[in-house]
Amino acid sequence: MQLMRRRRYRSAAALAVLVLLAATSLWLHPSGILPGRASSPPDRERPRQVGHQGPRPAIVPRRAWHADSVDTAPGARYAPAVKAVVIHHTSTPNGYDCATVPRTLRDLYAGHAYGRHWDDIGYNFLVDACGTIYEGRAGGVDRPVIGAHTAGFNEGTVGIAAIGTFQRGGTVPEPMLDALARLVAWKLGPRGPDPRGRVTLVSTHDEARFPKGTKAVLPVVGGHSDGYPTRCPGAALYAELPEIGARAARLQRR
Repeated sequence: MQLMRRRRYRSAAALAVLVLLAATSLWLHPSGILPGRASSPPDRERPRQVGHQGPRPAIVPRRAWHADSVDTAPGARYAPAVKAVVIHHTSTPNGYDCATVPRTLRDLYAGHAYGRHWDDIGYNFLVDACGTIYEGRAGGVDRPVIGAHTAGFNEGTVGIAAIGTFQRGGTVPEPMLDALARLVAWKLGPRGPDPRGRVTLVSTHDEARFPKGTKAVLPVVGGHSDGYPTRCPGAALYAELPEIGARAARLQRR
């Protein structure tokens, strides 16, 4: 009798243990982690650190404004990265109808490619009074194409020309300022310099403001006149460069 009682007790105890284990397995998360306690995601699932870069703006391609092509032109050359932006003006009349801009671009192309023998338009991009951005020099808008816009500092810079004339006393259209800032914010990212800062560039030509081989500290968003003895981009546009840099920085969420 005592033996039977002992067996019943052991069976009951074993059953209780099994019930306890079953309840515990339901309470635990299938992964073995207690509910309410977050687990660290695997490294591959963690978001990567994203650099500063504004979204890519709409850009009218060369084929849309019927860019010509010099048969003997060499292939595009590329810098390792974009370190700075050089702002220009085209010194063409203001008050134009933006629908006529493609013709203006073709005229500029002819003057640069054939008149100056640069084999292409010198600027990487051009922006009109309505805020439209046009692809300039060939080679790919998303690549660091070396232009022919600033003697001594073409490599590692992107040349952007505002279509018009912006000498002292003039005004720069708001759509143009907005487009310039958006283009700067995109081209200087995602690991480029702060558009409000300065950068050290090495001159490659004695015609620049700095003799060849000189290390020059220039604005990240500067004017043609910062590196070359010229009045370009005009006093009115030059005065807006800090504002363009500040807007670009905001677009980059700096």
